[in-house]
Amino acid sequence: MPTRKPTRAEVEALRRDIDHHNYRYYVLDDPEIPDAEYDGLMRRLEEIEAAWPEFRSADSPTQRIGAAPAEGFKVVTRNVPMLSIDNAMNDEEVREWRERLVRVVGSAGETDYVCEPKMDGVAVELVYEKGSLVQASTRGDGVNGEDVTLNARTIRAIPLRLRGDGATKAAKIPALLSVRGEIYMRLADFEELNRKQADAGEKLYVNPRNTAAGSLKQLDPRVSAERPLRFFAYGAANLAGTGIGSQWELLQALKQWGLPVNPLSQRCEKIEDVVAFHQKVAAQRDKLPYEIDGVVIKVNDLAVQTEAGTRSRSPRWALAWKFPPQEARTQVREIAVYVGRTGALTPVAHVEPVRVGGVTVSNVTLHNEDEVLRKDVRVGDWVFVRRAGDVIPELVAPILELRKGHPPKFKMPSKCPVCGTKVEREEGEAVTRCPNTTCPAQIRGRLIHFASRGAMDIEGLGEKLIDQLVTVGLVKDPSDFYHLKVEQLAELERMAEKSAQNVIDAIDHSRKTTLSRFIYALGIRNVGETVAELVAEHVGSAEELLKADEEALSQIHGIGDVIAHEIHTWTSLPANRKVVERLVKAGITFEHTPRAVSNEFEGKTFVFTGTLGKLTREDAEAEVKKRGGKASGSVSKQTSYVVAGEKAGSKLEKAQKLGVAVIDEDEFLKMIGR
Repeated sequence: MPTRKPTRAEVEALRRDIDHHNYRYYVLDDPEIPDAEYDGLMRRLEEIEAAWPEFRSADSPTQRIGAAPAEGFKVVTRNVPMLSIDNAMNDEEVREWRERLVRVVGSAGETDYVCEPKMDGVAVELVYEKGSLVQASTRGDGVNGEDVTLNARTIRAIPLRLRGDGATKAAKIPALLSVRGEIYMRLADFEELNRKQADAGEKLYVNPRNTAAGSLKQLDPRVSAERPLRFFAYGAANLAGTGIGSQWELLQALKQWGLPVNPLSQRCEKIEDVVAFHQKVAAQRDKLPYEIDGVVIKVNDLAVQTEAGTRSRSPRWALAWKFPPQEARTQVREIAVYVGRTGALTPVAHVEPVRVGGVTVSNVTLHNEDEVLRKDVRVGDWVFVRRAGDVIPELVAPILELRKGHPPKFKMPSKCPVCGTKVEREEGEAVTRCPNTTCPAQIRGRLIHFASRGAMDIEGLGEKLIDQLVTVGLVKDPSDFYHLKVEQLAELERMAEKSAQNVIDAIDHSRKTTLSRFIYALGIRNVGETVAELVAEHVGSAEELLKADEEALSQIHGIGDVIAHEIHTWTSLPANRKVVERLVKAGITFEHTPRAVSNEFEGKTFVFTGTLGKLTREDAEAEVKKRGGKASGSVSKQTSYVVAGEKAGSKLEKAQKLGVAVIDEDEFLKMIGR
């Protein structure tokens, strides 16, 4: 409690300090003080206003929360409509839009543009009178929206009063200003909100956009205040007398007045610059802390905007160039259960094919029984399917209001759907397993894994060919690959003598490998590529792997008791020991994998693609590992560098799409001092 009554000037100075720090945090993304110090300022102001109520005012930072729940939302009718924007899906449609613009306004249409990320949030209008927030409303039908003022006031990114100090003449705040923008929720905040929901046993939210919309339309503002909502401003009405003549000047003025503006917004001189901006933002999309679904292109000159005018519901001077959707709606046709190489039973939703994130999705993994029941997905449900960047398609949630009748809940089968063995689920595990190691599905899975790129990397030995080999009885375990003949393969469907010879050559080539690849290829549960490298470094040979003591394995840094037990259990089974012995007898030899001699590449992942001219791929990967780095076979957002040789293909394209650094072989050689 303050010991003396402050002056009004002191209270106003305290409010200005708090407003200033809100501006630094939400607009400039550059806070000057820690959160605890900011909280101290707020507490001091709250105590003053509690002790001397005459200091309270509607635009005080303390008045964001505390209004009584509303009975409903009033309708707000605006004089200047909030129009929707026409969409384009490719650069050809963007160029056609520009040509139409030139036909309407003549040479004035050959202007510059402002490009802004298209936020996937909720459009709102904020009305400021004499710099103070007096009303907030949703877009609605453009003319009529819902009054959400009390809820908008709880969002700290929205200033209750605009900053006028230090403003230039060109950015003078008008007496009445209508700001347009987007309320959204950051991805990390959304995930944390869902984590709290899960901990409380409550229903999970579907996506950030819907959650932001629902949070903004809570009848109780105290609920809205608990939601981590944010705001970006992108436009305004009633600009007469401000001296602002362009969209770019408007964005700078909005920021100067204390309103957050997306920092990725950019002025583009010509349409080619617009195309380049769209490509740049698309490459960044998966790394942004919030969701966007395209780029909004606006004519920069406000006078040209006025001359171009509007259609019935959209302006001629703006266009939304959309990205491929990362989330789409589809219907579940079936929930099937598949058996993997470790015996794990995985439920998979077969859905009506739908385009998501640039690919057609028809199957979506549901991981395990608990996950299906948690999401309460049932056959016939309409669902949201999501695919962001390099992520495997995910079923987000069912749309419960579209569910018809009472379809039965999913139930994991009591017997393996492939071999009929009674399934097991160990206490504390989420996975249900078939314990029969001779289950045909497990055999097939182990063979596919053995031949995969990260394991023995046998080119041409794909799933369809392995299916045929298993069906006709030519292959029962991985060692059988090394006894195949050209004439045996040539007799199979879609195999000619040349392609059969190529497969045999690839099998022969795989006989020379590294011990870590070999251990990973065995398909031991919980043993991935990194663990396999640690084990290989410890045991040194295939023979020593079979002799490895469980206690000694558990002492390897990065292994632990659980994985050590899995390895020892696997190597203790006579059938597995015979497979290893037969593979060694078939002529598999192991190259020496050098230990790391430095840590200059620590934390970095390299992917090599195409044909290298001076190093073999194996030598290049060894150079990376010697320096403490990791060599991977696939490109993801975590990749540090893609080294592209001649005829680099899909990996190079994916790297460019994800914004991963691409270097050539000479640059890599410089990095390793050669």
